[in-house]
Amino acid sequence: MKNFEKYKRMYFKPPMDCFDWVQKDYIAQPPIWCSVDLRDGNQALIEPMSLEEKIEFFQLLVGVGFKVIEVGFPAASETEFLFLRTLIEQKMIPKDVTIQVLTQAREHIIRRTFAAVEGAPHAVIHVYNSTSVAQREQVFRKNKDEIKEIAIQGAKLLKALADETEGNFTFQYSPESFQGTEVEYALEVCNAVLDVWQPDASQKAIINLPTTVQVAMPHVFASQVEYFHKNLKYRDCVLLSLHPHNDRGCGISDAELGLLAGADRIEGTLFGNGERTGNSDIMTIAMNMYSQGVDPDLDFSNIGEIRQIYERLTNMHVSPRHPYAGDLVFTAFSGSHQDAIAKGMTYREEQVLVNQWTVPYLPIDPCDIGRRYESDVIRINSQSGKGGVSYILKQNFGFNLPEKMKEEVGYLVKDISDKDHKEIDPSRIYQIFEAYYLNHKRIFSLDALRYQRGEDMMAEFVLQRDGETHTIVGNGNGRLDAVSNALSQYLDLPYELEDFEEHSLTKGSSSKAVAYVGVAWNKKRYWGVGIDMDIVYASVEALVTAVNKILIAKGE
Repeated sequence: MKNFEKYKRMYFKPPMDCFDWVQKDYIAQPPIWCSVDLRDGNQALIEPMSLEEKIEFFQLLVGVGFKVIEVGFPAASETEFLFLRTLIEQKMIPKDVTIQVLTQAREHIIRRTFAAVEGAPHAVIHVYNSTSVAQREQVFRKNKDEIKEIAIQGAKLLKALADETEGNFTFQYSPESFQGTEVEYALEVCNAVLDVWQPDASQKAIINLPTTVQVAMPHVFASQVEYFHKNLKYRDCVLLSLHPHNDRGCGISDAELGLLAGADRIEGTLFGNGERTGNSDIMTIAMNMYSQGVDPDLDFSNIGEIRQIYERLTNMHVSPRHPYAGDLVFTAFSGSHQDAIAKGMTYREEQVLVNQWTVPYLPIDPCDIGRRYESDVIRINSQSGKGGVSYILKQNFGFNLPEKMKEEVGYLVKDISDKDHKEIDPSRIYQIFEAYYLNHKRIFSLDALRYQRGEDMMAEFVLQRDGETHTIVGNGNGRLDAVSNALSQYLDLPYELEDFEEHSLTKGSSSKAVAYVGVAWNKKRYWGVGIDMDIVYASVEALVTAVNKILIAKGE
């Protein structure tokens, strides 16, 4: 691409090596989660939510398990202000939930913010000002000392107004555009703010590092976070928080590596909604932890319902490939993937792996978040194979196909999908299977079967063909073998009975049996399937279907 030379690296590495995070291979415990859906997420919507919609979304977040929820920028509009007052005055905030509000480090905005939070059971007052080189030079046209003084004066006003306002308040400061700020200078500003607040164990403060515009790779950000973790004043009395945006598509990796580097807290949104490319997706971060055997302290077991409410209230749409929540994220169309999943599920049943999940291609059990194997895991199109089709027939309809039969059935269904240029759903798969193996066109049929055991098994039956009936007798080492020998001799059809399998199709007193029969003629195998209360009749039905296919292949 042209013009790449005009883009320069705009991030700042720490002045010392900070790579302890590299030695950690997983996040051992959940961070403090802070949802910013109702502020950062809401302000990014084409049509921001109404008061009623914001209340419903707040209740959704409480139901998921968030204990800290940023509810808005109350000085920004009357709707934002009214929403906050409604939550407080109507006592809609649970005792274990803390609300958070955002304010710029400007006096009239801070005063309006405290008017909005008066009487809140517990509120985080989040104040910020931009510290980056670009903002200092181009927007504010102030030097470092002047920018730091804005932060200090904002911190002092927060402390003074908190003493004058009814409520329980925690202070939070963000050096906005953190990644575009010299790391040592960002630390200097944050420490100056902490010197004003003087946090202690009973009244901790929050320092939040926002990747307002994501300009550094995740490993650089992790080193920046570790530098703060090691050099921040009052560290034992400060919660180190992260607010990753997603401009480089690295919001989740920034959050995860930042937690490894020493962060205590993550701000983000459901499904990554937010300005421009959005925020880090808290749902994905939490589910990533879940997939590694760590309880994230958030409940996404009904992820489909959460997604429906989110889409309705925001008018945003979750991608079908969105991690965990997308329509297709557990779906395999590829034949090799389907085969591995089907075999993995069979292995799981055989080994009774109730408390262990190791199925190939599925990082978590879809059932844990309200998804279904039947409709979500394996879906059939022209790219599918024998494993997927046989899995659908087994899971949905109870047919456990013989291994040698699976390939033929798979190609049959796949070819139909290819010709139709569309996905084939389970009901259509069953219709194809039924038409080709259960109710296939017949040249002849059998009736009035009778068996008699002697030295060999004798079978006698009536064959109906072209409106005529013929009584046929044959012998064999079993009932099916006797019928097969009689048919082969009468039809002058030298086929071989090569495959026979059967199993119960349903459970209970009315259970039926299903039989699969494969016969070989002229170097090709022909399959038939039969279903009956009696396994013998089921096996004969399957044989009749298979032999009829041979006659049709001969052109009779």
